[in-house]
Parts: sequence; C-alpha cells; structure tokens
Amino acid sequence: MTLSTLKSSLFKALQSFSIYALIALIFLWVISAIELFIYKESHFLPMGYFSLLKSSLFIDTVFWVQWVFIPFIIFTLIFILHQKTAKIFLGSILVLLFIIHLSLINYYNTSLVLLGADLFGYSIKDIKQTVGASGGVSLISVLGVFIVLALLLLALYFIPKKWKAPKAIAIALPIASLLVYSTGIAKVIAKPQLSTDFANNLVVNKSEHFYSEAANYLFKKGYEVDIYADDYLGGPGAAQLAGLKTVDYIDDAYPFLHTRPQDDVLSPFFKAKQQAPNIVVIIVEGLGRAYTNEDAYLGNFTPYLDSLSQNSLYWKNFLSNGGRTFAVLPSLVGSLPFAENGFLALEDKMPNENSLMSILKNHGYEASFYYGGDASFDGMKGYLEKNGIDNIFDEGTFPSTYKKLPANNNFTWGYGDNELYRYYLNSQRDDTITKPKLNILLTVTTHSPFLLHNNEYYKKRFEERLDELGFNNDKKKEYEGYAKQYATILYADDAIKDFIKEYKKRDDYENTIFLITGDHRIPEIPMSTKIDRYHVPLLLFSPMLTRTAEIASLSSHFDIAPSLLNYLGNNHQVQLPEQVSFMGSGLDTVRKFRNIKQIPLMQTKTDLVDFVMGDYHLNGNNLYQLIDNMGEVLVDNPEKKRELQAAFEAFKRRNRELINEAPLVPDSIYKKYNANY
Repeated sequence: MTLSTLKSSLFKALQSFSIYALIALIFLWVISAIELFIYKESHFLPMGYFSLLKSSLFIDTVFWVQWVFIPFIIFTLIFILHQKTAKIFLGSILVLLFIIHLSLINYYNTSLVLLGADLFGYSIKDIKQTVGASGGVSLISVLGVFIVLALLLLALYFIPKKWKAPKAIAIALPIASLLVYSTGIAKVIAKPQLSTDFANNLVVNKSEHFYSEAANYLFKKGYEVDIYADDYLGGPGAAQLAGLKTVDYIDDAYPFLHTRPQDDVLSPFFKAKQQAPNIVVIIVEGLGRAYTNEDAYLGNFTPYLDSLSQNSLYWKNFLSNGGRTFAVLPSLVGSLPFAENGFLALEDKMPNENSLMSILKNHGYEASFYYGGDASFDGMKGYLEKNGIDNIFDEGTFPSTYKKLPANNNFTWGYGDNELYRYYLNSQRDDTITKPKLNILLTVTTHSPFLLHNNEYYKKRFEERLDELGFNNDKKKEYEGYAKQYATILYADDAIKDFIKEYKKRDDYENTIFLITGDHRIPEIPMSTKIDRYHVPLLLFSPMLTRTAEIASLSSHFDIAPSLLNYLGNNHQVQLPEQVSFMGSGLDTVRKFRNIKQIPLMQTKTDLVDFVMGDYHLNGNNLYQLIDNMGEVLVDNPEKKRELQAAFEAFKRRNRELINEAPLVPDSIYKKYNANY
C-alpha cells in the first residue's frame, strides 16, 4: 500500500467512523429525552424537565467524546484491511452497547439505584432471586428496547450510505476525544451538582457510571494510602483530632485489635435486675428515617414506632453501616469491618471473632435467628453458624399453616412481617428460667416488589395517611408513584405494633430488651442526599427502662454490640474480653447533635466510598458537612477533606490486611470467650 493510498484510507475511515459516532450521539440524546419522560411518568422530576435534559445531554456528550477514541483506533485498523468488516464490527458493537445502556436505564427506573460494580458482588443464585422477586423484565420494556434497536439498525444501515461527515468534524472528533480521554477532564466538567442526589442520579449517563465503576473494581489494585494516614483513625498523631474518639491498635498481626472500650452508657437508664434479660433485635428491611417518626422529611409513615420511640431510648440520627442488607448482621452482631465484598462474602475464610452472639452464648444465652426468606442469601447462614447460632428459622422451616408473600414472576422473598412475628411467638417459650435468649429477627416485606395480600386495605391506609399528614393535591400526586412502598411501610409498622401487643402477654416481657432498627433505607423512594441511604432509626425499648430519651448524637450499628456487652458485663456478670476487634466504641447518649466517631460506610458489596468523621461526610471525592436531622451540604474545605481521606485510607489499609486473611483476635482470646471451646 502506497503512502497516498494509506492517507486516502485513513481519511475514508475518519469520515465513515464519524457518521457512525454521530448517529450514536443522536440516539444517546433521544434516549435521554425519553428516559426523563419515563421518570416523569413513573416517578416525578425534582426539577423542570428541560433543566434536567440540558444537564443530561451535556453529560451524554462528554461521555461520548471521551470514549470515541478507542473504538476509532480499532475501527480504523480493521477499515484499512477490509471496509465492510469494519462497518459490520462497529455496527454490532453499537447495538450491543445500546442494549446494555437501555437495560441499565430500565434497572435504574425500577430500583432507583445506579448499577455499578455491585453486580460483581453477588452470586448467580442471589442475582436470580433478586431480579425474579423484583419483577424481572417487563414485556413493555422488552418491546421498547426492540423498537429503539430497530430504529438504530435502520439508521446505521441507511444514513452512512447517504451522508458523509464534514472534513472538519471527521478530523476534530478523534483529536478532541484523545484530549478528553487523556486529561481526565470529563470527571470534572460532567459531574452533576444539582439540588438533590435524586436529581443528580437522573441525569447521570447510566452506561458511563456502570463502566467506570466496573473498571475501578476490576482493574484498581489495592488502596492508595496516604503516608500520614496513621495520624488519623488511631496512631501517634491522633491527638490532633480533638473531640473525636480514636483507637490505639495494639498488635500489627491483628489489624483491628484494641483494648475494649469500658463505657457503660446504658445502665443509668435501666432498673437493676438479678436475671439476665432476653434481647430481641428486630431489623426491619428498608426502615429509613426519611419516612419514620417525627421530623421525617418525607413524612411520618410509622405512627406506632413514633409513639413507641417516646417510651424508648431513641436515636434519631443513627446510621446503618451498609447500603444493602449484606452489612447489617456483621455490623450489628460483630461490629466488624467489611473486607472486600462485605464480611459475609469471606465465607469459609471468615476469621475468628468474639461477637455479641458468641460472647453471650459463652455466658449461657440461647441464640436464634428468624428470617422470612432464605437464610443462605448473602451468606447470612454461614456467618451465624460460625458464631454458634443455636437455631435458624427461615422459610424452609415455616409450617404449612403460614402464608408466603404474593409471588411475582413465580418468585417471592418469603414470609411477611406478621407471619414472621407469629412464627416467632409460637416457637419461643415465654420464660428465661432455663436460658436467657438473644433473638434476631430480619423482615422482608418492605423490599421490592412491595406486595401484600391485604393490598387494598393498605392502599387505602396510605391515602388516609396522606390526608393525616396534610399533604396538598400536588404532593399527593408525587407520592402516589410510591404507593406500594409506603403501603408496606405502614404494614410493617402495624406488624410491629401487633407483635409488641402480643409479646406483652408473655411472662418474660418484663425482662426483655427490644432493639428496632433498619438495615438501610428503601432506595426505591428517591433520596435527597448521599447520607440518606444509611440514615435509619434505632429504638431501644424495654419495660426495664427507668427513663426515656430522644438522642440526637450520631452512632451506628457498629456501636450496638459494644454497648450491650458492657451493660450486661456490669449488671449480669457476663465475662468480656479485654481486647476486641470491634469497629464501634459504643452508643453515644448525648441528646444534642454531634458526632465524635469515625464511621466507614459500605454502599454496596463493591463500593466502599463513604466515610463519616466528626461533622463531615466524605463520599468519593466530595466532602459534605452534616447538619441537624442528618441533612448535609456540599462544602469546599481542602484541609478537612484531606483529614477525612487520610483517616479513610488508614481504615482501608487495615481492611486490606483482613482481605489478605489477617486474623481478628488471638486464638487464646477467641477460645476463652467462645462456647464452642
């Protein structure tokens, strides 16, 4: 091939590729316009349609420019060898990419969660269960995809035959793409900064988010640790974090080993009793503070829990440590770090630990877990068995007299909250004479697809609640798009009410401590902030309480086990290890809004991107300042951001050691406080 022939082929390749690329851009724009219209019909728009569309089109364009260069190189090389093959190759790739793009849009519209690398954190079995129970893929969605793809194929076939790209565009496009790709400027100029997190997620290009997250997960090797990281989150320079609790780790061989915090903040609230109390932990799927109790910014859809909170120790600014259910048992029972894909994902490589469950079993407690679904989901069963659980009651153990939730595409999560509580009451002896009990209940009803047998009653109850909350017609219309979600919240509230009412008839009621919290917030109701996903209530209710309190200071699931153990150690001679691997230091009972803790949060099994320290929240590269009632505002404070980044990196470094199979506690401590030895 002569030089002139090569130049001619290169220019033809430029023109041909540019036409295909421009078709792709136009389809991206059209799909974004349709996407926002779909959101408007199925949800609501937090801003004007055209304001959102403007942001969406800009983000699409930057994404398109950024990723044009690599396909251009591949196309050109093939084009020089065989033009038709190059065109077929590029057309096929574009069709595949748009299938993925449309699928990601459909996923977000259904779940209101941007799909990223979390896809890689679940087994095929878990994915099938989640997708099936959530409704699978609708016929309308499939038809919509086929229509768009048919139009795309027609455009790819006919337009390149009729039009040639102008020379200026053909030459400028790969140059501009190379500049954007190599400088990384796209991450800066195409990052939405709209009024709410929901608005930002609406305009994000769903493919760009998925590919970026997947690339970070698959190709990022290890953590980049600041050389000053040990000056934060413990270490010799920790004193500079005045007012914050820090941890002095005592043995490099055990990355999270430290002296157990001695504070017993619960005893002042309880009457003294000789008999060790039963402990009942109720973890309500999706119970977020956004719609729970007084001052909930979406309105109070849990009137019973609200009344119960007034007779409880109630933490209104409380955090789950995970954005999905995978994190709740390790965080609450073991106060554990996350490892790579959540502690449960370690499976048979889980290191030995001294948890709330194992320590109480060592003191004679009987431990049981009640779950309306399959306890093996997310690896929960394996974790509980490693901690010596006595009984696991899940959907496989329910008698035939119990009724499962309505099926959706032949899938169901299992048994609803009322059935779970009824099963619990029927299977538990109402005494503590033989053994005190630690019982953990995890519900499933408030999870997609949000189906109830008595749906009509709760739909009507939802409409009545809107009137009780004084919503006008416009606000009612906005909420009607989430009627199923709110109906299940009202149902869950009633189920707890009935459970407590029945429990009061038991002989052991007077000697029982109830803890009620959420595993995370329902993502299928739009979120206003990044921290919103983790903001859940905690109620500690008991007839043994001598006084109640509404507590505004921050704590998290990490803090529950340390505080319960210190209380039981001081009042019921529970033998506690002096050295522990707990992430939490114990519940903060100060009434005013404050945070003296450093709290890592794992959004999904692959997204360890959130860290709270003091009054600040680091999400990715963004810094937010927390305000009363767990609102947050974006701030520009480089020094404070560096502090949080360094502290977060210090945690990640220790967490990385756990991934590399470092132990949590010495065998001598594990065996001494574990009933299995």
